[in-house]
Amino acid sequence: MARRQFQDVFDDVLTGSVTADLASVADGDEVAQSITVTGAALGDFVLVSCSIDTADGTLTGSVTSANTVEVVLANNTGGALNLGSATYKAVVLSPMD
Repeated sequence: MARRQFQDVFDDVLTGSVTADLASVADGDEVAQSITVTGAALGDFVLVSCSIDTADGTLTGSVTSANTVEVVLANNTGGALNLGSATYKAVVLSPMD
């Protein structure tokens, strides 16, 4: 198999962000926030980040419908988690067909 460059694997690199103060998350629970990313489609890859420390919470993202990325903060820390206001960013990578 030939080695390919990153830019040869994806058709588009799309971005979006939202500033939100997510609700307090109990241990073992999660909270979600939607981000509009124009052009995002089911099956695309998603990278997410947060502008503040997630305090051992786990941040994941996925395309849930056309143009919409859902960022999920999961709490398995053993206690309540309340991050306060933060900016959540998503990078969507659309693979070549």
